[in-house]
Amino acid sequence: MTGPGDPTVAAAPGTGPAGGTGGTAGGVPPLGDPGSAQAGTAPTGAGGERPSLGDLIGNVTQDLSALVRQEVELAKAELTQSAKRAGRGSGMLAGAGVAGHFVLLFLSIALWWALAHPLGHAWSALVLAVIWGVIAAVLALRGRSELQRIKGAPRTAETVKKIPNALKGDEEANHE
Repeated sequence: MTGPGDPTVAAAPGTGPAGGTGGTAGGVPPLGDPGSAQAGTAPTGAGGERPSLGDLIGNVTQDLSALVRQEVELAKAELTQSAKRAGRGSGMLAGAGVAGHFVLLFLSIALWWALAHPLGHAWSALVLAVIWGVIAAVLALRGRSELQRIKGAPRTAETVKKIPNALKGDEEANHE
């Protein structure tokens, strides 16, 4: 039967007496090793004393500050990547819009020429212009009605009006 103390169990690389860390297999320091901290104990300060509460709070503050800085850097990197992708996507959509415009233009020219045979070039151009005028008028009226339905931010405006009373401590006036 083999166990952690058995010499036939291979120690993790860089641990144990051969690895130079002074620990046992698995990197756990032996009991009674004065140079290493045991699990569950605070690291020792200068002169073998435990660090003060102020030192511990300072360490926590530094760690928290480093964590926040790292999170901000991560957010910057992610936002930069997202902005680049959004720029590429917008450019491709703009290109698709231009290509769609050309398709519409050439289809209009083809319809103009198709109508030119029975009507003549001038009358077919006029018919096509009227068709596009009707389409433009319908789209303009529908767009105008959509814009008139916009209400802005009525809930936000309502809550902003309540702020002065809340700051005065007169919140009952907001319910009247």
